[in-house]
Amino acid sequence: MTVTGGRGAQLQSSGLRHGWTTGACATAATTAAYTALLTGEFPDPVVITLPKGQRPAFALAAEQLGGPPAGPPGGEPAGDGVAAGPWAMAAVVKDAGDDPDVTHGAVVRSTVRAGAPGSGVVFRAGPGVGTVTKAGLPLAVGEPAINPVPRQMMREAVASVAARYGGAGDVEIEISIDNGAEIARSTWNPRLGILGGLSVLGTTGIVVPYSCSAWIDSIRRGVDVARAAGRTHVAGCTGSTSEKVAVAEHGLPQDALLDMGDFAGAVLKYLRRHPVDRLTIAGGFAKLSKLAAGHLDLHSSRSQVDKGFLAGLAAEGGADAELVAAVAAANTGLEAIVLCRAAGVPLGDLVARAARATALGVLREAPVAVDVICIDRGGTVVGRAEPLANR
Repeated sequence: MTVTGGRGAQLQSSGLRHGWTTGACATAATTAAYTALLTGEFPDPVVITLPKGQRPAFALAAEQLGGPPAGPPGGEPAGDGVAAGPWAMAAVVKDAGDDPDVTHGAVVRSTVRAGAPGSGVVFRAGPGVGTVTKAGLPLAVGEPAINPVPRQMMREAVASVAARYGGAGDVEIEISIDNGAEIARSTWNPRLGILGGLSVLGTTGIVVPYSCSAWIDSIRRGVDVARAAGRTHVAGCTGSTSEKVAVAEHGLPQDALLDMGDFAGAVLKYLRRHPVDRLTIAGGFAKLSKLAAGHLDLHSSRSQVDKGFLAGLAAEGGADAELVAAVAAANTGLEAIVLCRAAGVPLGDLVARAARATALGVLREAPVAVDVICIDRGGTVVGRAEPLANR
């Protein structure tokens, strides 16, 4: 079947291999573990149903039955809030396809135990899965970092297995990810207040390689966390160097920092709907010159530094004809800023002001004041625009 739009079209046109989310892997492991708890046998491969109806099969990487002989459902607490009694563990290795996912190859484990009658499905964070410690996420503080869609997938899997094999469907599911705490250091989790490990994520069960959606979603969650924490000033930064400058300039806490990367438009559009009092945009001069020229995606493959635009700004700033021509012919944005600084032309400030104007245009009537900081590659501030809001 030919796909004409959406994520499927992105995958089809790329020729890349899709993968599976951690949520899909956790669901597969849970399905196998609960089946074994009821029957004594692990299905391998195990087939699950994804939210859009696909039915992939997963091979098991590990399986284990354990625990004391069966007693009353739920048994006695084992001292850490986990019920005693028989349990089953199944594991699946995450295959992210051709996506550069830090969790590719991670071992996702589900340990299933019988829960108290009427308790339904209870989720627990095992080793390598984080716990929510800050408001603003789609989970309550104190909950395992297992997102709503994976939870629903696992609940539906438990109900299906229970109906097939005569189970009650009252279970405790502990999800763990081998080396998850170490892997999580390469993610947004610590900043978002998810501590101790990774999140179990996924809305479709399928990872589309090189999709921008995950990064943009993390920006939105960052805004949610900042707002929930009462932050009235956030910073969208293109990288770690500009982030350090924003912190040094404004003393912002970690949960007020948005890893904007190239997605300036994502930050601005989300703040338009969910405003805070002030937004600082901080980034390299070249990237912010793209924003100044009206680009909202700053990636080098999707927008380029417009030397003609910079030359026009330089002329507005008092550059003579020779300098204007030199800026227009410059090899890089960095060369343009060096030429102008040597001549006393404030090209950095002009770019910052133009970037601020673009941002305010996207924000429309949202009550957000915007300031901009441009830096060079060494982290030196080369231009700035003071806070301004739409009137």
